Amino acid sequence: MTLEPSPVHDEVVSLLEPLDVGLEPVMASLHARLARDAQLTHALDVAYRTIDSPVGKLLLAATDRGIIRVAFELENHDSVLQSLADTVSPRILEAPTRLDDAARELEEYFAGQRRDFDLLLDFRLSRGFRLNVLRHLPRIPYGNTASYAQVAQAAGSPNAVRAVGTACATNPLPVIVPCHRVVKSDGSFGGYLGGPDAKRALLTLEAAA
Repeated sequence: MTLEPSPVHDEVVSLLEPLDVGLEPVMASLHARLARDAQLTHALDVAYRTIDSPVGKLLLAATDRGIIRVAFELENHDSVLQSLADTVSPRILEAPTRLDDAARELEEYFAGQRRDFDLLLDFRLSRGFRLNVLRHLPRIPYGNTASYAQVAQAAGSPNAVRAVGTACATNPLPVIVPCHRVVKSDGSFGGYLGGPDAKRALLTLEAAA
């Protein structure tokens, strides 16, 4: 005797199927709409996204003034976002399209097709002498390096070599603001926010161009 499938059985099976089947595209669309609406109503103060790079996944964050943060994985992206929420604004949302230009220019840089960045930058996370140092760093030519002492001299405080090291170590915009081009007087790398391997990779990339 052959039993025919029961409508009730079919209904039970359908109920046992995962409820999130097919929801991912819907959720992505809703998130994109939320980001767009937040921007239009000025309810979004900090937009962020992540990108893959030869030095690991990078977090990019921007305000209406410009790029405010570039963070390496070593810094813990969740901690960086929390810090931005505490110091800038809690109105933070993942909004990738807001950072399309930055993502594109970084991709070009890592491909060896770009030497200078053409992006608006928000420097509010740095001030005083540290800010003076950061504003000087893009003047170090692509493919070249400068010592901490040379940067201190150029920033107007020849004796502030240690302070230059601190400015580089706390640079909120690494890669874009090239603190990786600052090395010790003996040519050794010195410290780097993204780790020594990342610094070596960036200098090797620029030297090969």
